[in-house]
This record gives sequence, structure tokens and C-alpha cells, in this order.
Amino acid sequence: MRFGIIGTNWITDKLLDAGSQIENFELTAVYSRTEEKARKFADKYNVKNIFTDLKKMAESNLIDGVYIASPNSFHCEQSVLFLKHGKAVLCEKPSTSNSFELEKVINAAKENNTLYMEALKIPFIPTYNALKENLHKIGKIRKVVANYCQHSSRYEDYKKGDVKNAFKKEFSNGALMDIGVYPLFFVISLFGSPKKITAEGLILEDGKGIDGQGTVNMIYDEMEITVLYSKIANSYLPTEIMGEEGSLLIEHVSEMDKLYFIKRGSNEKTDLTLPRKENSMYYELKHFVDLYDENKKESPINSFSLSLEVMDILDKIREKIGIVFPADNKK
Repeated sequence: MRFGIIGTNWITDKLLDAGSQIENFELTAVYSRTEEKARKFADKYNVKNIFTDLKKMAESNLIDGVYIASPNSFHCEQSVLFLKHGKAVLCEKPSTSNSFELEKVINAAKENNTLYMEALKIPFIPTYNALKENLHKIGKIRKVVANYCQHSSRYEDYKKGDVKNAFKKEFSNGALMDIGVYPLFFVISLFGSPKKITAEGLILEDGKGIDGQGTVNMIYDEMEITVLYSKIANSYLPTEIMGEEGSLLIEHVSEMDKLYFIKRGSNEKTDLTLPRKENSMYYELKHFVDLYDENKKESPINSFSLSLEVMDILDKIREKIGIVFPADNKK
């Protein structure tokens, strides 16, 4: 499968490292807004074709699909452009800025009979399946605390007045969209949407800026889920799924680094972690390439319905904590 890439940052390097481990993966084109940056990145991977015009890239016969790792606010427009030109799209999380945009993308995929998938890797990591297979061991699930708090290096720049994309509203960014989406995607993929949501967030610049961190509480019929996320502080606590018969502990939920089972009444941890490749992006990319090879148009794992469900929750949380993106006013 011949890939073009949009976005020449560290996450693209990581995806291309994963691609180097997949037989039917080839990088054939690089896009950047400037020719100099595109050429520099392309040369690093011995790629001949560069573009500074997205429409020309979408129209070209040099690629079969595209990986989009641009700022969130561009995801919708870029995804729709490539889908309309029959190019498969693997788009970084979050898929778009809001539900309205995501519906536009999914409609474009369906109307053009073209493969689209949101690139959120958790459900493809082997230990995620081990978790699902062992959920029954903890009995009736009563409480979940899903945690991902990671101090961003860009926050240090932000405090000095150098505001990077990660802290800009105009790019539909912030802690919820960048970090909170991981634990939210994780719990919604396992348990679906709640009956009720409450949320609080710390908005930087005395409430005028973007969110630095937040807490979400989700109420189900017989269970509660709390999601903690931050870009301005680190946490070393695992994610925990608590049942009447025991608990499952997950270290670093976005990577599923470790999975432990603790039986009720015992302090002993049983390690349920499965081996995985060092680069965890390998699994989502392999799945996407396989879908393309099999002429599939939608992932049964990162399905359209799951992406829509997560985006709907993200919209509701932003409404509750008072984050409005410029993209929200384009409906």
C-alpha cells in the first residue's frame, strides 16, 4: 500500500518506523506547506515525491492512502478531500474537532466507498484483548478510574509565552483532545456511553485559554467511571477497573504497558500482560493496511459508530467545561 503523509513531526516518524515492519507498506509521498520542509523530511526516508498542494496530492496516482497527522482543526477538511479522490484515510486522533465534522467525514467515506479509520491504537494492542478476555474474573464491575496525566514539554514553552499548537484553541487542541481522548476512548470502547456526565476542567489564562487538565465522571446503571487527564502534571497511578470479585490494573493506558489482576481478599498481582512490539503503532497500521488489502471500507474495531460515540462524549465534556473551538462555529 502506497502512503502519503501529512504532518512531519515525531508521531509521523513513529508511524513510519511501524510501517518499516509491515511488508505491504511503502511511503511514496510527503506533504508540507513549504517545499524545504517537505524535501528535508522526504530525503530522510529516501522518498522522491513531495507536495506543497494538498489537492494535487489527492489527485495524484502516486498514493493509495494517506496518514493525516496535522493539527486537529485540519482533520475534517483534509480527510474529506482525500476520500473524495478515492484515497484511503488513516487520521490521527481525535478524528475531527466535533461530531458535526466527523459526520461529514464518515459521509464522504460512505459516498465514495473509500476506507477511513481513526488512528487510536489502544484496541489493537495485544494486551487490550487480554483485558477483555479477563474482565469476567473481577465479577460485577462497579467503578473505573481511568488515568492519563502527562506533563507536556510544550507547557514549559507556554509558561514562557511561546504558545505551541498543542495549546491553541484555533487548532482544536488542549488537554481533553490531546490526552483525555485516550482514557475516554478506552472506557467507551469497553462499556459504551453513560447515562449521565459531569465534568470539570482547568482553563488556562484565567478561563480565556485552552484546558490544561480535567476530570470527567460518567454514571451508568450500576457503575461509575472517573476519567482523569492533564497536560500540566504527571501521574504515576495506573488505570483501575474495580469489580466485586477483584480489580484489573493497567499501567499507561495509552500503551497498555502492563495488565495485572488482583483477586478480592488478596494482595498478589497476577501479570496478564501479553508481549508486544516496542512500537505500539505497528498494530493499528497493520490492521489498516490489511483492511485496504481486503477491500474493506470500515474497521470492525475502530468503527464509525465507536468514533462517533467518543466524539459525542468529547463534545458534551467541552460544553460542560466551557471550551469552544472556532471549528464549532462552522456548522
